[in-house]
Amino acid sequence: MATSISATGLHKPLSSSFHGGWGTSVCGDNSIVLIKSVPDVVRVAKPVRFRPMMKNINEGKGIFAPVVVLARNIIGKKRFNQLRGKAIALHSQIITEFCKSIGADAKQRQGLIRLAKKNGEKLGFLA
Repeated sequence: MATSISATGLHKPLSSSFHGGWGTSVCGDNSIVLIKSVPDVVRVAKPVRFRPMMKNINEGKGIFAPVVVLARNIIGKKRFNQLRGKAIALHSQIITEFCKSIGADAKQRQGLIRLAKKNGEKLGFLA
């Protein structure tokens, strides 16, 4: 690559150790190999998200667990869960009526419902 500078009066080509273009000076002669080795699209896998499971820690334990499991196997899981939901709702209504009769506030009522759930887990009703 030769240039001439007319402002200083030089009309001779300047000699330089720079030969080639910017591509060879920065990347060297292997720039084409380097460009071909880099993929056009980099795919990144989606992070694995674990779904939280509402699972009883005492599942299979408790004095009533075998009876509950047997009943679930006999009537089927779908019908069993419907009956369980109705029983839990009825029990919550009984606790609510009890709280109304003794004058307990909503916070105490919620505490009793949570206590009933924990006791049901320990006894095996939620197996």
